[in-house]
Amino acid sequence: MSQIRIEAHPDAARLAKLGVESWPEWEKEASEFPWQYAEKETSYILEGRAVVTPEGGQPVEIGKGNLVRFPSELACVWKIIEPLRKRYRIG
Repeated sequence: MSQIRIEAHPDAARLAKLGVESWPEWEKEASEFPWQYAEKETSYILEGRAVVTPEGGQPVEIGKGNLVRFPSELACVWKIIEPLRKRYRIG
């Protein structure tokens, strides 16, 4: 079971309630790198596609329109397949 939770294509009301438009933005070119989350993170994928593989877990594909929750203490490897742009909230 993956620790990463994906909500596919939440509607505008849901995104507004979360305040996604006010979250900082992050972007990254196609690449692969290890990452560890010190705190939980919620991200909304604006563009692109990636595969996130938790340490000891199954790969999870994320892409445009996904609202993704990463738990704190998650160690993983990001493989960005198409340049990614996301908004995110820590904590």
